[in-house]
Amino acid sequence: MFLTGRTAIVTGSTSGIGLAYARAFAAEGATVVINGFGDSAAIEATRAELAATSGAEAFYDPADMMRGDEIAAMIEQAVQRTGGVDILVNNAGIQHVSPIDAFPPDKWDAIIGVCLSSAFHTMRAAVPHMKKAGWGRIISTASAHSLVASLNKGAYVAAKHGLVGLTKTVALETATSGVTVNCISPGYVWTPLVENQIPDTMAARGLTREQVIDDVLLAAQPTKAFVTPEQVAALALFLCRDDAKSITGANLSVDGGWTAA
Repeated sequence: MFLTGRTAIVTGSTSGIGLAYARAFAAEGATVVINGFGDSAAIEATRAELAATSGAEAFYDPADMMRGDEIAAMIEQAVQRTGGVDILVNNAGIQHVSPIDAFPPDKWDAIIGVCLSSAFHTMRAAVPHMKKAGWGRIISTASAHSLVASLNKGAYVAAKHGLVGLTKTVALETATSGVTVNCISPGYVWTPLVENQIPDTMAARGLTREQVIDDVLLAAQPTKAFVTPEQVAALALFLCRDDAKSITGANLSVDGGWTAA
């Protein structure tokens, strides 16, 4: 297990892609810190599962990704508990679908905060520890929407484009330190985030649920299949290997060919 002795923090990891990341890291022996919202009993069961899988510790931190002070505290608590932070995955995300002239300003602020500003706060807190250790991996879940736009998703598209720019900048700043900084940009993955945006898309476009899935979501992906969380996590795991130490500042697509067109 090549991550034994490493600590991985994954934001937004109580379900979906984030949980797949956490499980992949635990399977390779990492101490994992999970974060996100959900039922407390279910979160505790997940934490126990990860600890049993890794043979190391696992922790849950409830830091709110809208609050920079709580994010910084999450990083520092992980360092105090485990001695360092080796892997940071910025995965927390929310979505709202609406035309720009009807887009609620509070939804804009929340999406930018959770999907972009939280990554600034985590990186700002984690990078000094990684530089000191001479090794680190920062991976952010971007999206095919970091490369292309879709109707009625102005805040999400803006946040994901910004996340790629932040990644490139921090990759340059850490290039000689043993730290790599990359994005993974999935296409449509069947997660609660995708499931929850279907009603809004139905309303915005006057479509049925089946039409949204077939004619909006999967229409974008030439494979006509959803990406799986495990496929995304497998790429993140590779980025943590020494074989990937020259990959930094990259935005790696896992999108069924969506952005090839």
